[in-house]
Amino acid sequence: MNSQESLFPNGVLAPIVTPLTNDYKVDTDLLVGHASKVLNEGCVGIVPFGTTGEALSVGRDERVASLEALLEGGIASSKLLVGTGQTNLEDTLILTRHALEVGSAGVLVLPPFYYKNLSEQGLYRYFASLIDQIADDRLRIFLYHIPQVAGVGFPVSVVRKLHVDFPNVVAGVKDSSGDWANTELLFEIEGLDVYPGSERTLLDALLLGARGCITATANVAAPILSSVITSYKNRKIEKAEELHSVVMKFREVLEKYPPIAALKSVKEKQDKQEQWNKVFPPLESLSDYEAAEMNKAFEEMITAFNQL
Repeated sequence: MNSQESLFPNGVLAPIVTPLTNDYKVDTDLLVGHASKVLNEGCVGIVPFGTTGEALSVGRDERVASLEALLEGGIASSKLLVGTGQTNLEDTLILTRHALEVGSAGVLVLPPFYYKNLSEQGLYRYFASLIDQIADDRLRIFLYHIPQVAGVGFPVSVVRKLHVDFPNVVAGVKDSSGDWANTELLFEIEGLDVYPGSERTLLDALLLGARGCITATANVAAPILSSVITSYKNRKIEKAEELHSVVMKFREVLEKYPPIAALKSVKEKQDKQEQWNKVFPPLESLSDYEAAEMNKAFEEMITAFNQL
């Protein structure tokens, strides 16, 4: 996509973690505060209710109310790429329409993920139906490819056909597969914004023209990731590589543990707010030992960043 067509400027988007109350409701005060923080730290956008946000553990009505709380809390709608994908078309339509009504820049949509081994035509028809029924010129969809979690992914051929047939609607893709060969093929689709779902392949993606990445690590490392992208775009490649190596050392520790619980353990320690250390069942929080290791890695990352 050229710059005037892209939903977001060059940079990192944070799929924000979702803080919970003691009775497993969204703590909207903490949610708004966290969203504001990552934006102030350099993120160009946030993704409420992605995988890192435990989206499929939050009910539809509460997702609607939480999105409205973000806007009422001062988060600009132009900064929002809202996760709306469900197992059924009707709920996906409801969440997508609501995101449009409140002015979100776009929506991030999973494939329907209950039935497996879908045909390419069936997957295409689901999204064509979604687009036709929304029938709104404001609609901008990012396809969400995370087959190792969803059990269903987007073949590159389906992404290409959807983008060709709906070029003003299917604006991009978040590839969280971890399969670099797949990501490379997506970059061959002219006019499509491709965001890797991890900073692990960020430098390679920037070389192919990516605007940035959408990564869970941005919840706690937004300034560093933002600096990686800015340095690279300003042709300070060596600086970008140094910064990238700093955040990757933290990433190596993060990938040892369930990432949602690991990130929440860092938020709890750094914000001195015990409420952060809650995840929806059946997920579990880290042990004290694991949380200590995560926070040590975080503090080492910040120290290294400050020394550069």
